[in-house]
Amino acid sequence: MRSPTQISTESNVVTPETGTTTARDEATEFQPGIGDPEANSNGTRAGLATTNVTRAFGFALALAALCISVVLSLAVGAKWIPTVDVFRGLGGLGTQENLVILNELRVPRTLVGLMAGLALAVGGALIQALTRNPLADPGILGVNAGAAFAVVIAVAVFGIVSIADYIWFAFGGAIITTLLVYLIGSRGRSGATPIKLTLSGVALGAMLGGISSGITLLNPDAFDRMRYWGAGTLNNRTLDMVWVILPFVMTGLCLAFFCTRSLNAVSLGEDMARALGSNVTRTRVAVIVAVTLLCGAATAAAGPIGFVGLMVPHVARWIVGADQRWIVLYSLALGPVLLLVSDVIGRVVVPPGELQVGIVTAFVGAPVLIWLVRRKQVSGL
Repeated sequence: MRSPTQISTESNVVTPETGTTTARDEATEFQPGIGDPEANSNGTRAGLATTNVTRAFGFALALAALCISVVLSLAVGAKWIPTVDVFRGLGGLGTQENLVILNELRVPRTLVGLMAGLALAVGGALIQALTRNPLADPGILGVNAGAAFAVVIAVAVFGIVSIADYIWFAFGGAIITTLLVYLIGSRGRSGATPIKLTLSGVALGAMLGGISSGITLLNPDAFDRMRYWGAGTLNNRTLDMVWVILPFVMTGLCLAFFCTRSLNAVSLGEDMARALGSNVTRTRVAVIVAVTLLCGAATAAAGPIGFVGLMVPHVARWIVGADQRWIVLYSLALGPVLLLVSDVIGRVVVPPGELQVGIVTAFVGAPVLIWLVRRKQVSGL
């Protein structure tokens, strides 16, 4: 049995040699499984699925949910198209009206939502793992705001209206904002702590968002072009947009899966990761490049959609535990489910008009964020 002097409290440790109170090592607070009754024998946080078989079964269910979401996205709208007619229309059969609606409107919209959802969710999972901050996502860390600000500059100042042109501005804005947040959050003796990175991202994102709003309000042409995109939308997307963002999203996904094993080590702390043979610097660079590609492409195509990168990795972690390989895989499937279902809700909630998907995800995401903040063990990654 432990002596009373060996008992650790939540915020300090009493040492038996000196009888003094010392602060707990900061890295310990963010190590998965330490002091966590839900952790398994490996020190990682346990999920609902404790074996690879059950995780694979859960992933199959996630893929089934994704297929259902895709069918709903193709069928639901101002004109309901029966499921049978959806499949017939995809095969080139059916009425001319259904073919036009599917091929010209809903198929491009669904494909953009599919790629934007998986890009934002995987990007959020990578940022949460790298910073060991469960409240991190591309929106909260300012990545989306930076990409959106750069697109606003491209449209308002340079008159660029093609996604093939302003996607490069989105990438530049995303990476510059990510670097600025990391540099600001790294100032001070404690370095880049999760809380400092979050506060830096929120502050920088709010500033860039305010400047973007001011520019669009002062420029009527830019306002007309940006008002729906700025809220986050999948409406009026085209197949050209799909082909433009596809290579960037695929490259980002390849980098994401390349980083997952190293991120498992980084989640134990940088010193432990180096001791296990992981190259922390290379992992950081790869994650930043992957997040820039994923979030830059998603923001360029659909606008600055928030909360997808926050909620989906938490759902994945709740199911599979702290293994980043499974978290990224589940995020790949569940991110599009959330975005496509939110888009379907936005189409039917205010007929005959529709609510932009970024507004719907915000309505869902705000309560989730409050719940996460109030959790006692929210830091357990």
